[in-house]
Amino acid sequence: MPPRGGTAWVIRLYEAADEVFWAVRLNLLWLAAALLGGVLLGVGPATVAAYAVARRHARGESFQAVPAFAAAYRRQFVRGTALLFPVLGVSACLVGDYLYFAARGPAATLPRLASLAALAAVVVIVAYLLPMVVHFDLRTIACLPRASRFALARPASSVLLLFAFVAVLKATATFPFLALVISVGGWIQLDTWLCLRFFAENEARLRAERIS
Repeated sequence: MPPRGGTAWVIRLYEAADEVFWAVRLNLLWLAAALLGGVLLGVGPATVAAYAVARRHARGESFQAVPAFAAAYRRQFVRGTALLFPVLGVSACLVGDYLYFAARGPAATLPRLASLAALAAVVVIVAYLLPMVVHFDLRTIACLPRASRFALARPASSVLLLFAFVAVLKATATFPFLALVISVGGWIQLDTWLCLRFFAENEARLRAERIS
């Protein structure tokens, strides 16, 4: 018999608290690993490692977070660095373009909006790309076009991911201490959880189309 009333409420509260606690741990692991690599060299493998353990958590696996993260960090060091460097470079250029055009006022409205749209596209593609890299047995270079096609083929899912990212970004800008506590870990876990469901739905649809 399923739990009822107060028992069900307590279980849901416990599960929510457990997810928050996990996101905090993931955030701390990401920060520590990024700093260990001197930030510039550490942020890439730290991010891919965080997505790797977030995937395991989202799939309900039981594992020790620190050893699993450390193993993924070592394994993904070169791959994570090669993957995140271009992403960070393109993002920095687009942010710089947006700020430059914003400073020029109404005369630069169109290029400012174009920069913002390009930045939003990068956010959505990367939001698919990172979970895809740790979920599918694909070469890293093959994941980028696949993530781009996925973003175009599922506009509703892409808008949801963009909305979630903006919400996390807004909360962090309003309360900067969240960046040290939960923002990165929370976003990585949320992004992974959503994308795993999007991937499963897409695979189910493709199987149904093959059968029919």
